[in-house]
Amino acid sequence: MTVVATPVTLTPTPGAAMTDAEVHRIRNDFPILGTEVNGTPLVYLDSGATSQNPLSVLEAEQEFYEQRNAAVHRGAHALAVDATDAYEDARAAVAGFIGARTDELVWTSNATEGINLVAYAMSNAALGRGGEAARRFSIGPGENIVVTEMEHHANLIPWQELAARTGAELRFIPIDDDGALRLERAADVIDHGTRMVAFSHASNVLGSIAPVTELVGLAQAAGALTLLDACQSVPHLPVDVKALDVDFLVFSGHKMLGPTGIGALYGRRELLNAMPPFLTGGSMITTVTMERAEYLPAPNRFEAGTQRISQAIALGAAANYLHETGMERIEDWEMRLGERLVTGLDAIAGVRVLGPAAGLPRIGLAAFDVDGVHAHDVGQFLDDKGIAVRVGHHCAQPLHRRLGLTATTRASTYLYTTTHEVDTFLEAVAQIRAFFGAR
Repeated sequence: MTVVATPVTLTPTPGAAMTDAEVHRIRNDFPILGTEVNGTPLVYLDSGATSQNPLSVLEAEQEFYEQRNAAVHRGAHALAVDATDAYEDARAAVAGFIGARTDELVWTSNATEGINLVAYAMSNAALGRGGEAARRFSIGPGENIVVTEMEHHANLIPWQELAARTGAELRFIPIDDDGALRLERAADVIDHGTRMVAFSHASNVLGSIAPVTELVGLAQAAGALTLLDACQSVPHLPVDVKALDVDFLVFSGHKMLGPTGIGALYGRRELLNAMPPFLTGGSMITTVTMERAEYLPAPNRFEAGTQRISQAIALGAAANYLHETGMERIEDWEMRLGERLVTGLDAIAGVRVLGPAAGLPRIGLAAFDVDGVHAHDVGQFLDDKGIAVRVGHHCAQPLHRRLGLTATTRASTYLYTTTHEVDTFLEAVAQIRAFFGAR
């Protein structure tokens, strides 16, 4: 069974700005948020790493196993047809959530796999796989790939490996001392030898939002492809892939209320159908002989083997939950929380906040350094008070190194975070230096 290529458009849900009262009601949908840690209510400020799941998502996966469990795109019996319909309905929901067609959304294990899929397809094209249609993906000596200095390792290492396999050069657009992208340097870095420009929509460390229009324009002028790492934007901002005008976009389900083990790659239909496959095997072929195989159109050509069926269905439920809440409203709420975080942290002596200053756009997270106290000690102090945050380099070692740091502490919010939780966190951070005797 081939995916029906249906354009899907979700109408934005209008509504008044979110309030703490509404957020408290939303929290009732998330069983884990009622947990206590060390005898105090959990304050979960690590949604940038992994978000929590509402009941509708948990129930969607359970319902599949209880009532629809069967292989998809394989059986002709009623249960298999029902499972396939649910699986493809989820694809339509997630595709519509980002403004894509159903045949432009490939299921992956996570965003990292999606980036690797594109990178390996390019190296397969460099080996001559895919024929004439795939030549635009071929890359080799004298050509280059461009990333930024603030990338998550998942959007850096696959391109390092692609450069190593093909002899291409890996370049990066630098940041300044405050972590801002030096856009004036981008025009020098991106040239007519550039085959791919890959960058994050929102930084998982800085909270800053990339100048997508400007970077895509430079890439298109050079004849290069673009890939947007949207792990920190799709869950938190309204995202329309057609308006962004990128060629590829990746995101992970576990950061947007969905389960682990599921993510998605968006690609323009004509590009996906021209790309040579990355993983091969069953389910993604039309004809196989002992000498060769022919492949299905996208997205099936990139979904070899038994698929992540229950996870995809649960991710569809997560997309519907976010849509019904309203992404514009979620964006507004989290930007207000982000402003509260930055303003509060700036007021604490000895704390350095990374990323845009208070008053400038950022998503609802803040990474910071406490003078004289290691980030791991900061995290342990907060955990003792029931506050969950992320510590370390956040899979962005080059960024931290550029800013003169080895590790930071990161607090990240979501639609279920209250202003009281942010204030509880800030009160705790204000006690850290004195507790550790830092001077």
